[in-house]
Amino acid sequence: MAFLFNKFQDAVRTLAKSPTFARDPRKLQFEADINRLFLYTSYNRLGKNADEADAEEIIDMASKASVADQQNQVQENIHYQIKNLCTSMDGILLPDINEPQELQSNANPSRSGLSFAVGRNGPITNRPAVPETRPLKRSELSQRLKDSIGYTLDVKPSQIPHSEAGQGLFLNGEANVGAVIAIYPGVIYFPAYYRYIPGYPRVDAQNTYLITRYDGTVINAQPWGYGGETRELWDSSTMEDMRPNTDVTEKGSDRLWKMLSKPLESSRVGSGGEILERRNPLALAHFANHPGKEMVPNVMVCPYDFPLTEKDMRAYIPNVSFGNAEVNMRRFGSFWFRWGSRNSGTDVPVLKTLVLVATTALCDEEVLLNYRLSNSKRRPSWYTPVDEEEDRRRWS
Repeated sequence: MAFLFNKFQDAVRTLAKSPTFARDPRKLQFEADINRLFLYTSYNRLGKNADEADAEEIIDMASKASVADQQNQVQENIHYQIKNLCTSMDGILLPDINEPQELQSNANPSRSGLSFAVGRNGPITNRPAVPETRPLKRSELSQRLKDSIGYTLDVKPSQIPHSEAGQGLFLNGEANVGAVIAIYPGVIYFPAYYRYIPGYPRVDAQNTYLITRYDGTVINAQPWGYGGETRELWDSSTMEDMRPNTDVTEKGSDRLWKMLSKPLESSRVGSGGEILERRNPLALAHFANHPGKEMVPNVMVCPYDFPLTEKDMRAYIPNVSFGNAEVNMRRFGSFWFRWGSRNSGTDVPVLKTLVLVATTALCDEEVLLNYRLSNSKRRPSWYTPVDEEEDRRRWS
């Protein structure tokens, strides 16, 4: 397999320089990323019994297939892995028919900080019943998942040598190239709902757990925190305080922005919440750190549109959408405007999420993600660009 992986790595480097990608810089970077993800996730799906002919066929497809076709294949490859993950989780958590029934929680689930942030103060009525699961602690579930798929995740002090590294994400076990390592949890905001993000417009001033997809969708992982110890109805209204313990002195411009543009208040988190497995051991992507000097990333971000028709898998997707529907928006400079009607090319409703995909074989090591911070803004002192050109294209 090492020989085949080297062929894929050579293909990644060669195709990234292809004139096919020499158009709009932002689109160029998106297409280059999809191309890499197509190669990595397809390589992973080949499995251990792959031969050179299979690898050559995938590399040939990567050089000829349209970006749309590659994107569809990436979605299929990721969904295949997520489905296997959900099957493993079901096997661990769902009681057998003949097993003595021990209710994990038949009481009303606890209120889980967005309700406090967006004004939901009244009680939630007509809660759906939370299915019975085995009363395993999160640590027990994590170990059993490792036994099933070969790896799990831990959060512990980062090995990156700078004072602001804090907690880091670590792979416990072994994972192959192209494997889904982690899922980015939290509340999903479409561009039409940016003004509802807590702290707007300076949304990142006290929140480092925000991430943006290429399509402008923002995911706020701060309400999710470290997860929980149950499967519960989660509307993001129980939020752990993950902010740094530092006092921030507001500049005059910050105070002016707060006066002119405050976050809107609303309780429109989906249709009142979703039953989610808060113990999900892989719902920790927001703890991945940017590599330090002379270190390289070992995962990359991959957009994953989870089909909401997959009801049996829904509990393991650690996200809820803000608002009841996606609004089609178009960006002009720094601004987003409503534009026509939503038309995603499919009638299947999806949840626009993100996962982290391994770009090399991993074994008991820290998970490192290239943050690709914009080079048009002042960067933190600890940030060392992995590829300055990629950063520029990503935010052009």
